[in-house]
Amino acid sequence: MNPQQLKEQLTGIPIAGQFKMLTEQFPGKVVFTTSFGMEDQVITHLIAENKLSVELVTLDTGRLFQETYKVFSETVDRYGLKIKVFFPDREEVEEMMTDKGPFSFYHSKQNRLECCRLRKVMPLARALAGREIWITGIRSGQSEERGQRDWLEYDEEKELIRFHPLFNWSLEDVENFIKERHIPYNSLHDKGFISIGCQPCTRSVKKGDDFRSGRWWWEMGGNKECGIMINNPGTS
Repeated sequence: MNPQQLKEQLTGIPIAGQFKMLTEQFPGKVVFTTSFGMEDQVITHLIAENKLSVELVTLDTGRLFQETYKVFSETVDRYGLKIKVFFPDREEVEEMMTDKGPFSFYHSKQNRLECCRLRKVMPLARALAGREIWITGIRSGQSEERGQRDWLEYDEEKELIRFHPLFNWSLEDVENFIKERHIPYNSLHDKGFISIGCQPCTRSVKKGDDFRSGRWWWEMGGNKECGIMINNPGTS
């Protein structure tokens, strides 16, 4: 389907209705990737509450916080959902760490992007294989780069449509939704961690700091991304 036509169909419909429409039009082809951040927990809640046939997947990089595993467990217990886990290729990671050590990503951006590629980008490619709709928790207010996107866009490289249902939500909107419904969330959010990724590459930030400033903080300038969201998709 033409992304513009799909956008017109989804416009003005509540998120749960948008999800339902997508699962009806693309049966077995809709996937949601969660890293258990607040935005992702909102989407998971909506999928579970409305009993929607959206496949949930997550990427386990092998370097996650203990708190992330805790909210993973709490989410499964709360909703009774099966969340499919994708790991990096064992041999690729073993070779990288043998050659460069466990903290090669601190030494250069090239090394950091290599680590992200092996631990996140490549597993994601397997998770998205054969899908037509990819749901994410992206919000426009998370970074300047993300703010230049659209809430529905065609990804030419992955040959699928990305749908960001919370694109126009504020962080306050997300937090209020979580609190009002007592949704499980990562306790690191209460300690200044706004955007949470791998433990060695994430730190807390001060209130009012840029949303992505706690990620790869030793790198100066440029987009604070891992490569998953910045392959220049064509907007509809």
